[in-house]
Amino acid sequence: MTNEEILKGLYDEVMIGNGPAVIELTNQGLANGLGPEPILFEALIPSLEEVGARFERGDYFVPEMLIAGRAMSGALDILRPLLAETGAETVGTFLMGTVKGDVHDIGKNLVNIMLEGAGFHVIDLGVQVPPEKFVAAIEEHKPDIVGMSAFLTTTMPMFKANIHNITKAGLREQVIIMVGGAPVTREYAEACGADAYAADAATAVRLAKELIAERRTLAKA
Repeated sequence: MTNEEILKGLYDEVMIGNGPAVIELTNQGLANGLGPEPILFEALIPSLEEVGARFERGDYFVPEMLIAGRAMSGALDILRPLLAETGAETVGTFLMGTVKGDVHDIGKNLVNIMLEGAGFHVIDLGVQVPPEKFVAAIEEHKPDIVGMSAFLTTTMPMFKANIHNITKAGLREQVIIMVGGAPVTREYAEACGADAYAADAATAVRLAKELIAERRTLAKA
């Protein structure tokens, strides 16, 4: 196969969620001399962006997004150390966690895969993350965005508690805060002091890119 055929194959196989084929083509591309960056930026990311676009149009649903994300994550496992060696720039750093009292992680994990696929460096704090852990992780990793997930109505108030603690620590102006989860609404996100709300993984990726670009433009002004 030519490199062009490999890149086209990667794009197509991610779209249909064929994980074994994605891994095989990734390894074949590397063996052919393709660098990790063209594989990521010319095939994998465009494919996942199309998956997200189809989801937003209603042509794809959560299961299709999930299998596409999982297919891509296999390639990312191979490419991640190689990209680190090349010093490839990431879109930004995204710190993610499910709030204290909540153990749900399927939605969070899907968002993580989609973000990583879009070129973000993702730091996942896991589930049951207390406010002090968010604060410590912000101080340690200096992320561009902090994402908080809640699946239960009873744990949604933790958004406000987390944001209060981040503000109290003097870190609020340093980060963009995004929230999401099944019971969360845009109105609730605004009321608790978040910068943005995403109803699904595709929206989360699009918003994260827009918010970082906007912040960087303001910083240069």
